[in-house]
Amino acid sequence: MRKNRAMAHVIGILVCDGLVPFDLGVPTQIFLTARDEDGNRLYEVIVCGAGPVRTEAGFTVIPEFGLDSLARADTVIVPGIHSGGPVTDGTLPSPVRDVLLAASARGARIVSICTAASVLAAAGLLDGRPAATHWAWAKRIGGLYPQVDWDFDVLFVDDGNVLTSAGVGAGVDLCLHIVRTDHGADVANRVARRCVVPPWRDGGQAQFIERPVPAAGGAGTEATRTWVLERLAEPVSLEEMAGHARMSVRTFTRRFRDETGLSPRQWLLRQRVEHARILLESTDLGVDAVARRAGLGSATALRQHLHATIGVAPSAYRRTFRHTG
Repeated sequence: MRKNRAMAHVIGILVCDGLVPFDLGVPTQIFLTARDEDGNRLYEVIVCGAGPVRTEAGFTVIPEFGLDSLARADTVIVPGIHSGGPVTDGTLPSPVRDVLLAASARGARIVSICTAASVLAAAGLLDGRPAATHWAWAKRIGGLYPQVDWDFDVLFVDDGNVLTSAGVGAGVDLCLHIVRTDHGADVANRVARRCVVPPWRDGGQAQFIERPVPAAGGAGTEATRTWVLERLAEPVSLEEMAGHARMSVRTFTRRFRDETGLSPRQWLLRQRVEHARILLESTDLGVDAVARRAGLGSATALRQHLHATIGVAPSAYRRTFRHTG
């Protein structure tokens, strides 16, 4: 059955002066690319503002819609800003604050990308909540809003109806996470392929703060990570990974952490849990079979790791996220 366009989830993008253009482009591209199996768009995207908006890149954006149009948005996304009251002195124009508070009061999902967490914080929407933003702005934004439970290390934080991301590419991760939450792994993976980006990075993954780029010529661990991902169902030891990379265990572990922000064992466990989540979403396999195919060994181990990761059992996860079309 074809999806009625009037039923599409409305994404309202709220743009403010000092706008980071990349952070505006990310949600428009991701959500407009999301389609069902019949090719129907799953989201309507509207860009809203109080008038022409100055960007940090030397040009002006003219939103097609005014602030009042945000009243029909199911999700409100605020792209990052590099200037203005929210990042300088903790102030926010009243019209912007009013539309954000009204959206939150009616139950809309509120999302910030990068430094736009300061906009949500200035509106009081992050008080007492966990939130993320770009690590380079930690001192400034953290100092302006000490009432927020900041995590400057992770890619994004999903706190129910309020979601915040770190900078630049982390906005892609958060938007794909939202698509995945709304419509399942298959839709999110199709979007990622179309946009030529990785389909999934866990929100708790590190932001790779000032870590060196891996050396050229195959000296990094990327080839070994690919090798491991092709055999998640099999036991793979740290020694085997180091041997594949032709490094000592000590050197491999150090380089792996430099490149991913995680130890090899932490990274492998995350990949296995994520693969199990995809299998729960996209197949009818029993929990034991899912655990075996993901390399977690048993249903008991899968339950433990899934509960530790997202706080639910496999059966509850499947009921929530299984999308049958």
